Amino acid sequence: MTNAPRDYDWGSTTLIAALQGRAPSGRPEAEVWFGDHPGCPAHVADGRTLGQWLAHEGAGTGTPERLPYLMKLLAAASSLSIQAHPSRAQAIEAFAREETEGIPRDAPERTYRDENHKPELIVAVSETFTALAGIRDLHDTRRLLSLLGAGGQVLAARLSGADAAAAVRDTIEWLLAGEAAGVIAQIVAAAAEAESVEFAAELDLIRRLAVDFPGDRGIGVALLMNLVVLRRGEGLFVPAGVLHAYQSGLGVEIMAASDNVLRGGLTPKHVDVGELVKVLDPTPGPVAVLRPAPLDGVSRFAPDVPDFALTHVVAAPGQEHLLDLDGVAIVLGTVGEVTAGGERSGTGVALAPGEAVLVTPDEERLRISGAGEVFVAQPGSASAAVSAAASTS
Repeated sequence: MTNAPRDYDWGSTTLIAALQGRAPSGRPEAEVWFGDHPGCPAHVADGRTLGQWLAHEGAGTGTPERLPYLMKLLAAASSLSIQAHPSRAQAIEAFAREETEGIPRDAPERTYRDENHKPELIVAVSETFTALAGIRDLHDTRRLLSLLGAGGQVLAARLSGADAAAAVRDTIEWLLAGEAAGVIAQIVAAAAEAESVEFAAELDLIRRLAVDFPGDRGIGVALLMNLVVLRRGEGLFVPAGVLHAYQSGLGVEIMAASDNVLRGGLTPKHVDVGELVKVLDPTPGPVAVLRPAPLDGVSRFAPDVPDFALTHVVAAPGQEHLLDLDGVAIVLGTVGEVTAGGERSGTGVALAPGEAVLVTPDEERLRISGAGEVFVAQPGSASAAVSAAASTS
């Protein structure tokens, strides 16, 4: 399968090109999609889109007409929008409401494009991958805000309620409603002069966001979020309701097949404040970084969702990996040259970094050999527990 990079403004001009071993195009290259999403479907060898192939050829292989997941290479040079996604129950209810209201599905002010949830998982391919995710412990946030002058004091006072989650929800609603512009301006001005060993990275982030998104309401929201740095091979799972905004680095991302996004700033796009705070999980605390223990070069990330699981395979010369297929799989090369194919057919496809192949369920098992690394996307399990060892950072 092949696809062209998407040129979103936040994309890196170098990371995907370097992975693929080619000269940069000179444009931002943010994402390469490997899936059948109609917004940018991958193409198969005969020129058809993957969606067309699934509709006409997939049934005989046990493959569904639509994939439950979308796999991506994601390369960020600046912040994505702050966002959260609804649960499936929230999406079903809200999608029906917007349908009844007659809002066109492609309208800029439309929030719910479908009835699905959109949990996400990203695994770092670059040496580091930086993200904002979840709400920072409020004791830590107050120490950060104490460095930020009068504006920081105002924001800290709003976070002082006995119910921490309620205080966070109310503060985010206040920040995004447009009433806090003066406070955010004060905070940005103070951050330009502030110094801290403990919060050096957070202060640098505020300064960068102020340049990239001058006056944006989301700068205040970003101040409340955990700044997470993944090392190569580590993952971050984002369930429903959790605020997140990827900042920099190259990763392999997999998500449920949905377009439902509730934005919370750092974007010129529509921000539905009321709907965001309705789906938001405002609970403060650290987020779990997934650090799987490899078994014979195989690391599995399997959050408790039915839509997807992701396996990272490090192949060595003279070694063959056999993986059971839990459904239709997409294998994406990221390092070296690895051959991937089905057990029944006995054939394989040599994958260079950035190349992908689809393996149908009738192959029963997946064969991987060569020297390098691949990521394998498959459907997940509704009852599966997280199998990657998680620890907080």
